[in-house]
Amino acid sequence: MVDLCCSYGVNAALLKCDLTLDHLYDHYRDEDMACLASEELADADRAFYEDRRRRTPPRVVGIDTSAPAVEYGLQVGLLDEGLIENMECDDPSPELAAAVSEADLITVTGGIGYITDRSIDRLLDCTLPGQRPWFAALCLRTVDFTPVADTLARHGLVTEQLHDTTFPQRRFADDRERDFALDSLAAQGLDPAGKEDAGEYHVNVFLARPSEHIAAAPIDTVLDDMTSSSSGSPLPG
Repeated sequence: MVDLCCSYGVNAALLKCDLTLDHLYDHYRDEDMACLASEELADADRAFYEDRRRRTPPRVVGIDTSAPAVEYGLQVGLLDEGLIENMECDDPSPELAAAVSEADLITVTGGIGYITDRSIDRLLDCTLPGQRPWFAALCLRTVDFTPVADTLARHGLVTEQLHDTTFPQRRFADDRERDFALDSLAAQGLDPAGKEDAGEYHVNVFLARPSEHIAAAPIDTVLDDMTSSSSGSPLPG
């Protein structure tokens, strides 16, 4: 799995360990954790995640422009490989190209908008026709996913959206951010009731795959299977 905009490796933590987001909130709210120096926190996190690691965790390659975040994910064992890349500006490095060529899944949770279809196009250029990985995205409702879907289509991947379902991403930082989000939704004709007007960004779920995979298992059935097999763990976001 290649995780775009991976930050410190939260997605990797949820997928590789027997954890939910609530577990992570409790872990990092602990007063004892807040008092630790950086190296002490890294040692504590390494033990925390190792004790909860699943028997057969996926291999996760994390991609981000933040060197400290990627390095921390590597240090505590959440990322198997971490690469500091900016594909908005540059082509993927040979190391990233090699990782993507072996990937089964590319994910990005909340990062569309920070990165655009330019990054996705460059990334998928590293894959081979007939061996395209699945592409899963949680995209803020304030961001138009259409350019990314069009790019995925050029690479032979058909995008499905999980209809009538959104997930909260995070609370608004301030009134200015909330007003910006509401204005963006109004411009798209989207109703914020019960979602953004309650104080949180919400995301849509998109899954892009080869058409024959969609015919075999539409998005609803795939996510049902994933939810049941994860013992109730939430979607990362």
